[in-house]
Amino acid sequence: MAWQFNSERPIYTQLLEKILFLIISGRYPAGSKLPSVRDLASEASVNPNTMQRAMAELERSGLIYSQRTAGRFVTDDGVLIQKMKESIAREKILVFFQEMEQLGYSPSQSVSLVHKIQDSKEVSL
Repeated sequence: MAWQFNSERPIYTQLLEKILFLIISGRYPAGSKLPSVRDLASEASVNPNTMQRAMAELERSGLIYSQRTAGRFVTDDGVLIQKMKESIAREKILVFFQEMEQLGYSPSQSVSLVHKIQDSKEVSL
């Protein structure tokens, strides 16, 4: 997986968001063991302390948990994962509507355009 970072935002925040996305998208399923901090840091080409900071934040959110000698795991709480997924989807949809409004589209026109594009097979689902 490609880890690309925006220099305008803290790296640990972007790491947190990337791992969150991997969890809510199912790449790291509920209950699964996560790679070690060192392995993830190496994969992302970041300092392990930076990765540790992102993982600690995910632990505080309840999305992952630690077992002393076994490592870190994704929560088994499917409801929590689904709530986070819906929250992120909601944020992206609101941004979409704000950007479409800047282009001069009303919410109903935006939805209509989405349906039109979907019906034209420009989007494969």
